Amino acid sequence: MNWEVIQSYLPLFEKALWLTFWIGWLGILLAFLIGSVTALIRYLKIPVLRVIAGGYIELFRNTPLLVQLFFLYFGLPKLGIQLGAELCGILGLGLLGGAYMAETLRSGLDTVEKIQTESALSLGMTRWQALRYVILPQAVSVSIPGFTANVIFLLKETSVFSAISLMDLMFTAKDLIGLYYKTTESLVLLVIFYLIILLPVSILGSRMERRVRHAGFGD
Repeated sequence: MNWEVIQSYLPLFEKALWLTFWIGWLGILLAFLIGSVTALIRYLKIPVLRVIAGGYIELFRNTPLLVQLFFLYFGLPKLGIQLGAELCGILGLGLLGGAYMAETLRSGLDTVEKIQTESALSLGMTRWQALRYVILPQAVSVSIPGFTANVIFLLKETSVFSAISLMDLMFTAKDLIGLYYKTTESLVLLVIFYLIILLPVSILGSRMERRVRHAGFGD
């Protein structure tokens, strides 16, 4: 292990960390938005849209992110649609994550008993108010472990961004190994920087889950 080499590589990995971080979190934010809308469409059983939402979930849950990125980055230009590598990364992660987030939230919604909706309506709430103030808070609290697992999964999936020439952590590690054959040093830094991204998410998710459990939500 050459510590001087590790020190010289640090600036490159720090730059790659920020690229991985902001593309990853923008993709996750998009995944939450897509997943929430898709889950509500299926939960409310909106005609036609429900079928489209189901097809979207099956398509993106059953195809690898790498294939989706290749289609966005290499396939769309053949149709006259040119997207930058960063935007392809965000869209790919958002579309993949949206399918998983939708199923997680839908499972949470299904755990809320129908009697609660009926009770809210009997108190004079509209269906939207019942959904917003009664159903969704409980569904989200139950879904926190699933959301956390999905976020960690999506952050790890950023490792395939190198396939579309994004200078992320994996691209940087592979590039340095190919140029200088410092495999051990590059892989050690790769592991460390992924832990920097993933450990806080895991710790925060565990704390949120304990807090929700102690508060008595989802019982």
